[in-house]
Amino acid sequence: MSARIQVIFYSMYGHVYQMAEAVAAGARKAGAGEVGLWQVPELVPDEILERSGAVFARAAFAHVPVAKPTQLAEADAIIFGTPTRFGNTAAQMRNFLDQTGGLRADGALVGKVGSVFASTASQHGGQEITLVSFLTPLLHHGMIVVGLPYTEQRLANMAEITGGTPYGATTLTGSTAHVS
Repeated sequence: MSARIQVIFYSMYGHVYQMAEAVAAGARKAGAGEVGLWQVPELVPDEILERSGAVFARAAFAHVPVAKPTQLAEADAIIFGTPTRFGNTAAQMRNFLDQTGGLRADGALVGKVGSVFASTASQHGGQEITLVSFLTPLLHHGMIVVGLPYTEQRLANMAEITGGTPYGATTLTGSTAHVS
């Protein structure tokens, strides 16, 4: 029986979307049976997205369907992606997770594999604390949490600034447009 993997992400400027595509491609290459890609609903008003320039970036993944919390029960593994906001999970993803209480009460995600990846604008943008705090809901659901073991030699790279942590994959994007 092949695994059913869901990659669920939130992206404002497209960085996490690009990571989500890479995660899905990697799962397919590894032989996962069914790999699906979904985004969580946007909460930021259109006029703010437009002023920040994000509305144009979001057009690149407008074709990606919006996830429903109930669909998580259909997966064998769920890999979540979020940008970091002040060292936290983005509100859009947090809102999505907050809607999974019924799944938790039913034990619908117990024993499923869960993982997280994140994007920050700087090397000190809070990617590790974002990943660690994201793991709490996965543990509450009874999921089996998977990260990057230190056998991944690129985690020890000190020659340049890189993303990546034992808590999950990360990337550093540099500054993007800001909302005034």
